[in-house]
Amino acid sequence: MSTLIHNKKATFDHEILERFEAGIELLGPEVKSIKSGHGSLDGAYVIIRGQEVYLINMHIPPYQAGNLKDYDPIRHRKLLLTKPEIERLSGLAKGLTIVPISVYNKRRKIKVEIASVKSKKKFDKRETIKKRDTDRELRRSLKYR
Repeated sequence: MSTLIHNKKATFDHEILERFEAGIELLGPEVKSIKSGHGSLDGAYVIIRGQEVYLINMHIPPYQAGNLKDYDPIRHRKLLLTKPEIERLSGLAKGLTIVPISVYNKRRKIKVEIASVKSKKKFDKRETIKKRDTDRELRRSLKYR
């Protein structure tokens, strides 16, 4: 299992409550583009319409320029989840968002890790930065001993 795309901003901007693993419906050139490390999850989120789950704003550039006619790199992509998982996601409390955390390989399939999250306030983000800096300094001091 190797991570192909990771959403670094999701863990900084949000507090992760619950994680899910979902399949994703892709075109052939999109799979090649993702496997070569291209793509971005910045600003991406998940919506539920009826009994279907869609990933919005995930940017996947074309594998080769001019390969596909009328290709939209930020089209809506369907996520593949079981019915109980969809019901669990649709029953989330108000104020929670569903965001993608990472895209990775699992055997021969490409999977997306999504999570229900709660937005952090500005002071929570400052705490995260402070904690990260102190951990970094602690590791440096232990490394030079």
